[in-house]
Amino acid sequence: MSKKTFTVIVHILNNSNSFVGEPCYLTSNVSNWQVDAHPVGVIPPLGEKTSVLLEGLEESELEFKITRGAWDTLNSTANGELLAPYQVDASRDSEVQVTIDGWRDKFPPSTASPQVHVLADNFYFPYLDTYRKVWIYLPKDYPYSDKQYPVLYMHDGQHLFDEATSVGRSGPVEWMVDETIDAAGRQAIVIGIEHPAQTTDRAREFLLFPFEELKEPLGHLYLRDIVEVLKPYVDKHYRTLADKRYTGMVGSSFGGLLTLYAGALHADVFGTLGVFSPSIWTGKQQLADLFSSKLKSNPCLLCGQRYYFYVGGKEKRKNAPEGQGDMRADMLDFIDEHKKAMCVKIMIDIDEEGKHGALYWQKAFTRFYERWQQEISDN
Repeated sequence: MSKKTFTVIVHILNNSNSFVGEPCYLTSNVSNWQVDAHPVGVIPPLGEKTSVLLEGLEESELEFKITRGAWDTLNSTANGELLAPYQVDASRDSEVQVTIDGWRDKFPPSTASPQVHVLADNFYFPYLDTYRKVWIYLPKDYPYSDKQYPVLYMHDGQHLFDEATSVGRSGPVEWMVDETIDAAGRQAIVIGIEHPAQTTDRAREFLLFPFEELKEPLGHLYLRDIVEVLKPYVDKHYRTLADKRYTGMVGSSFGGLLTLYAGALHADVFGTLGVFSPSIWTGKQQLADLFSSKLKSNPCLLCGQRYYFYVGGKEKRKNAPEGQGDMRADMLDFIDEHKKAMCVKIMIDIDEEGKHGALYWQKAFTRFYERWQQEISDN
């Protein structure tokens, strides 16, 4: 018996004077975010509409964006801010109305605040024997005061501060780390570390144990470069509060798992771990064994740390073996197994509508940052 399929008609109203008559496309999750997957036609004159018919959709949640054929030509608000994907319930035939108020490429490509600087274009990581670009966020009042500041070390530096450097499966989405701290009452320094361009190389540097074709993971070396080389450099050259209480690490996905490992391997360095959507599915038993062995040898190893766990309720891996695709379940299972022995403060943040991606980590970071600043200020 064939599956029932559905049709969605998208009506697009043009509220912008720009690029009238140029080709226009939809990109969507059903086309794996191919940027020009669904031709719409041309952009109509101001105040007029055009429509596109999406047929043969299986029951799902349809997500889409409007482009002119490239990621730097996404539609935006009238002020140039990128929009979250439009969402449509594709479990029935339906019609949806959207508007084009602006185009992202009519505005400057960089969205980084003036507080974001390049610490080094080629910072040498000796244990990995490689060079990495490293960004630093300095608080607004840093040049005008003699204060010292807490520090966050964050993976995937390309995606933290700037749309111009962020790359995602569904287009550029930055975490807005700089905007979050700009608007906060309490300030901090953030170190953003570039990840390798190739997905497999990123995974290799972020994993600690062999997984599938990645037989020689480098996560231990990457963490040593941060702890033994990068952090001492930052503490020497910037006014930091260098002890464990004021030092944190944040990462997502593979970087979330690596951050969790960092809490156990370098418990004397990191007092706060922001563990976002950790990819525990890559090695549940190895993770459990490492924490168990560390805690058995030193029951007080993690005492005084804070773990902030975030996951989305809709973070389920497709094509995973039965019982292995639910990232929320993986995370909660780990917490339940180790929370008594860990002797740490655990905060759990679950967005029931959250999915695996920077749009959700951006929002989670804002909540994390507020809690982190409260914690280190109250103690």
